[in-house]
Amino acid sequence: MLLDDKAIVRRLYEEVWNKRRLEVVEELISPSHGLNDPIVFGSQMGPELYKRRVVELTTSFPDLRFTIEDMITEKGKVGVSWIISGTHQGEFMDIPAIGSKISMEGITIHHITNGKILDSHARWDALGLVRQLGNVSSAKCLPISRLIGSAVGDRTYGRSLGGPNALLRNFGRMV
Repeated sequence: MLLDDKAIVRRLYEEVWNKRRLEVVEELISPSHGLNDPIVFGSQMGPELYKRRVVELTTSFPDLRFTIEDMITEKGKVGVSWIISGTHQGEFMDIPAIGSKISMEGITIHHITNGKILDSHARWDALGLVRQLGNVSSAKCLPISRLIGSAVGDRTYGRSLGGPNALLRNFGRMV
Protein backbone atom coordinates (compact mmCIF):
# COMPACT_ATOMS: atom_id res chain seq x y z
CA MET A 1 0.00 0.00 0.00
CA LEU A 2 1.45 3.36 -1.03
CA LEU A 3 0.92 6.22 1.39
CA ASP A 4 0.31 9.80 0.35
CA ASP A 5 3.09 12.30 1.02
CA LYS A 6 1.53 13.73 4.20
CA ALA A 7 1.03 10.24 5.64
CA ILE A 8 4.71 9.41 5.00
CA VAL A 9 5.87 12.53 6.84
CA ARG A 10 3.36 12.07 9.66
CA ARG A 11 4.73 8.53 10.19
CA LEU A 12 8.24 9.97 10.42
CA TYR A 13 7.30 12.26 13.31
CA GLU A 14 4.81 10.01 15.08
CA GLU A 15 6.44 6.61 14.73
CA VAL A 16 10.16 7.37 14.41
CA TRP A 17 10.52 10.41 16.65
CA ASN A 18 7.66 10.09 19.13
CA LYS A 19 7.47 6.29 19.45
CA ARG A 20 11.21 5.64 18.80
CA ARG A 21 10.48 2.97 16.18
CA LEU A 22 13.82 3.21 14.36
CA GLU A 23 13.00 0.25 12.11
CA VAL A 24 10.46 2.48 10.33
CA VAL A 25 13.25 4.79 9.09
CA GLU A 26 14.18 2.27 6.38
CA GLU A 27 10.60 2.38 5.05
CA LEU A 28 10.41 6.18 4.95
CA ILE A 29 13.89 7.54 4.22
CA SER A 30 15.56 7.17 0.81
CA PRO A 31 19.06 5.59 0.73
CA SER A 32 20.31 8.92 -0.66
CA HIS A 33 18.36 11.08 1.82
CA GLY A 34 20.06 14.40 2.55
CA LEU A 35 19.47 16.28 5.81
CA ASN A 36 20.00 20.02 5.95
CA ASP A 37 19.75 21.13 9.60
CA PRO A 38 21.27 24.02 11.61
CA ILE A 39 23.33 21.66 13.80
CA VAL A 40 24.27 18.97 11.29
CA PHE A 41 27.75 19.37 9.84
CA GLY A 42 29.02 17.94 6.60
CA SER A 43 27.16 15.33 4.66
CA GLN A 44 24.21 13.66 6.38
CA MET A 45 23.05 10.94 4.01
CA GLY A 46 20.79 7.94 4.24
CA PRO A 47 18.66 6.07 6.77
CA GLU A 48 21.52 4.94 9.07
CA LEU A 49 22.71 8.49 9.66
CA TYR A 50 19.11 9.64 10.15
CA LYS A 51 18.68 6.95 12.83
CA ARG A 52 21.87 8.16 14.49
CA ARG A 53 20.42 11.68 14.61
CA VAL A 54 17.25 10.37 16.29
CA VAL A 55 19.32 8.43 18.85
CA GLU A 56 21.54 11.46 19.59
CA LEU A 57 18.59 13.72 20.29
CA THR A 58 16.53 11.17 22.20
CA THR A 59 19.55 10.30 24.35
CA SER A 60 19.97 13.96 25.31
CA PHE A 61 16.19 14.49 25.62
CA PRO A 62 14.62 11.08 26.48
CA ASP A 63 11.08 12.50 26.60
CA LEU A 64 11.53 14.43 23.32
CA ARG A 65 8.26 14.88 21.47
CA PHE A 66 7.30 16.48 18.16
CA THR A 67 3.88 18.08 17.84
CA ILE A 68 2.82 18.81 14.27
CA GLU A 69 1.14 22.21 14.09
CA ASP A 70 0.48 22.34 10.33
CA MET A 71 1.33 20.49 7.12
CA ILE A 72 1.06 21.63 3.52
CA THR A 73 1.77 19.51 0.45
CA GLU A 74 2.53 20.66 -3.05
CA LYS A 75 4.48 19.21 -5.98
CA GLY A 76 6.15 16.38 -4.05
CA LYS A 77 7.09 18.54 -1.07
CA VAL A 78 5.61 18.54 2.42
CA GLY A 79 6.11 21.58 4.63
CA VAL A 80 5.69 20.85 8.34
CA SER A 81 5.44 23.42 11.11
CA TRP A 82 6.27 21.70 14.40
CA ILE A 83 6.95 22.23 18.07
CA ILE A 84 9.49 20.09 19.87
CA SER A 85 9.63 19.67 23.62
CA GLY A 86 11.62 17.60 26.07
CA THR A 87 13.81 17.54 29.16
CA HIS A 88 17.60 17.89 28.93
CA GLN A 89 18.80 14.69 30.63
CA GLY A 90 21.95 13.88 28.65
CA GLU A 91 24.87 15.87 27.25
CA PHE A 92 23.94 17.87 24.15
CA MET A 93 26.40 19.92 22.07
CA ASP A 94 28.98 19.74 24.90
CA ILE A 95 26.40 21.05 27.38
CA PRO A 96 26.01 18.72 30.38
CA ALA A 97 22.49 17.67 31.36
CA ILE A 98 20.82 20.04 33.79
CA GLY A 99 17.25 18.78 33.69
CA SER A 100 15.80 21.89 32.07
CA LYS A 101 12.62 21.68 29.99
CA ILE A 102 12.94 22.91 26.42
CA SER A 103 10.39 23.88 23.82
CA MET A 104 10.86 25.43 20.41
CA GLU A 105 9.19 25.68 17.07
CA GLY A 106 10.58 25.01 13.65
CA ILE A 107 9.77 24.04 10.14
CA THR A 108 10.98 21.25 7.89
CA ILE A 109 10.37 20.88 4.19
CA HIS A 110 10.58 17.26 3.02
CA HIS A 111 10.97 16.31 -0.64
CA ILE A 112 9.17 13.02 -1.39
CA THR A 113 10.01 10.81 -4.39
CA ASN A 114 8.66 7.31 -5.09
CA GLY A 115 7.12 7.06 -1.62
CA LYS A 116 10.31 7.94 0.28
CA ILE A 117 11.73 11.11 1.80
CA LEU A 118 14.60 12.20 -0.44
CA ASP A 119 15.63 15.46 1.30
CA SER A 120 14.74 17.26 4.52
CA HIS A 121 15.48 20.96 5.03
CA ALA A 122 14.95 21.95 8.67
CA ARG A 123 15.01 25.46 10.09
CA TRP A 124 14.74 26.17 13.80
CA ASP A 125 16.30 28.44 16.42
CA ALA A 126 19.46 26.58 17.49
CA LEU A 127 20.73 29.59 19.47
CA GLY A 128 17.39 29.75 21.29
CA LEU A 129 17.73 26.08 22.23
CA VAL A 130 21.25 26.61 23.58
CA ARG A 131 19.96 29.59 25.58
CA GLN A 132 17.20 27.42 27.06
CA LEU A 133 19.91 25.00 28.15
CA GLY A 134 21.55 27.91 29.95
CA ASN A 135 25.04 27.89 28.49
CA VAL A 136 25.76 29.42 25.10
CA SER A 137 29.53 29.33 25.69
CA SER A 138 29.56 25.53 26.07
CA ALA A 139 28.12 24.83 22.63
CA LYS A 140 31.58 24.43 21.09
CA CYS A 141 30.55 22.22 18.21
CA LEU A 142 28.12 24.76 16.74
CA PRO A 143 29.78 27.59 14.77
CA ILE A 144 28.41 31.01 15.66
CA SER A 145 27.44 31.64 12.03
CA ARG A 146 25.14 28.60 12.16
CA LEU A 147 23.68 29.73 15.50
CA ILE A 148 23.06 33.26 14.30
CA GLY A 149 21.80 32.13 10.88
CA SER A 150 19.25 29.81 12.42
CA ALA A 151 18.25 32.37 15.05
CA VAL A 152 17.49 35.14 12.57
CA GLY A 153 16.37 32.97 9.69
CA ASP A 154 17.39 32.98 6.08
CA ARG A 155 15.75 34.09 2.87
CA THR A 156 14.62 30.58 1.90
CA TYR A 157 13.03 29.15 5.03
CA GLY A 158 13.44 31.45 8.00
CA ARG A 159 11.82 34.16 10.00
CA SER A 160 12.45 36.76 7.30
CA LEU A 161 9.31 35.26 5.77
CA GLY A 162 7.34 35.83 8.98
CA GLY A 163 8.01 32.62 10.91
CA PRO A 164 7.02 29.01 10.33
CA ASN A 165 3.28 29.55 9.91
CA ALA A 166 3.75 32.42 7.45
CA LEU A 167 6.22 30.23 5.58
CA LEU A 168 3.61 27.51 5.23
CA ARG A 169 1.08 30.05 3.95
CA ASN A 170 3.62 31.06 1.25
CA PHE A 171 4.79 27.48 0.57
CA GLY A 172 2.97 27.12 -2.76
CA ARG A 173 4.70 30.20 -4.16
CA MET A 174 8.16 28.83 -3.28
CA VAL A 175 7.98 25.48 -5.10
